[in-house]
Amino acid sequence: MGLESPRDLFVYGTLRDLDLLKIVLGRLPDAAQATLSDHGVFWAKDATYPMISPQKGLVAEGLVLKNLTAADIERLTFYEGPYGYTLAPVVLDADGTAIKAEVFLPPHPGPIPADPWHLTDWQARYGAVILEAAPEIMGYFGVFSATEVASKMSVILTRAQARLFGKASTTPRKLRKGAGWAEVEMLQQSRPYSNFYTIDEVALCYPQFSKRPSPVIERAIFVSADAVTVLPYDPVRDEVLIIEQFRAGPYLRHDPLPWGLEAIAGRIDANETPEDAAHREADEEAGLTLGRLHLVGRYYSSPGAKTEYLHSYVAICDLSGKSEGVGGLETENEDIRRMVLPFAELETALQDGEVENGPLMISALWLQRERANLRGIG
Repeated sequence: MGLESPRDLFVYGTLRDLDLLKIVLGRLPDAAQATLSDHGVFWAKDATYPMISPQKGLVAEGLVLKNLTAADIERLTFYEGPYGYTLAPVVLDADGTAIKAEVFLPPHPGPIPADPWHLTDWQARYGAVILEAAPEIMGYFGVFSATEVASKMSVILTRAQARLFGKASTTPRKLRKGAGWAEVEMLQQSRPYSNFYTIDEVALCYPQFSKRPSPVIERAIFVSADAVTVLPYDPVRDEVLIIEQFRAGPYLRHDPLPWGLEAIAGRIDANETPEDAAHREADEEAGLTLGRLHLVGRYYSSPGAKTEYLHSYVAICDLSGKSEGVGGLETENEDIRRMVLPFAELETALQDGEVENGPLMISALWLQRERANLRGIG
């Protein structure tokens, strides 16, 4: 059997970002500028990625990737697969020379073209999180199908967003004497489980306070997105809104009451700020429009075993006319009971031990301290 002939591929969208291309292929191939006549590149409507569409008189700019191997095409097809894109032949113009190549085209019927797409716009708006997510996506090459990766894409992006938040952290360092992230040596890392969350098994060494290296430490880490919690407070009525819902964790602990009291909470999506997430979750879980957000704190929920990092707020909110009800997103199988109660009742629940949820406890104690100032009676 003869060797398969090298193939040329025209890329017009995000793969023109050479950093992304290197992650997807594992190398940078030979490339040259090229154009495809009577086509335009547009944002896919209501999406964060580009599409190419036949448009008489327009010219799509891009790169032609030369002499790609069968393995290269497999990796590229895997990366484009979650978007439903497939290869088709085209004739390009490369410095006045017509050359045959292939291009990834959107499915038909598929996304609707919106505004013209430009690489620099995408890089500024979405590039950072995609570059952070790409190694995880390509880490599933040969493990999951493109369809399976598509079903995980939302949570892959939220995990990438969490890592970007982590890298950008400006937490003060006044009391701590430990070493920095770069001084920890990762010896081995694997991912035996990946779904809505992942579990990573790691073996690492870190500098001890004595300056000697630690023994090899083996840990299993529960990897999730950053999350936001918000406790709505009406300073005029001196009322709060809290929620109740079933949680699998207490159930597996054999807690006789696996339904718990909580603040409104949810993960922070890719390209979303914690404040934006707080407003979105308040609307989704309780139909609330929030006013000013007051930061309670940012903290790890269980840093010995979880990556989860929480951004907690108390939000000023008009709770007049709000009563008990059930809400949540059916698409996420949420069944959330909301209730409005005087802050004094929340204090009693706190003192009686009925509040067992850490973020609600922390936010309620913060509100207890700041309540007079928020009401203007301090």
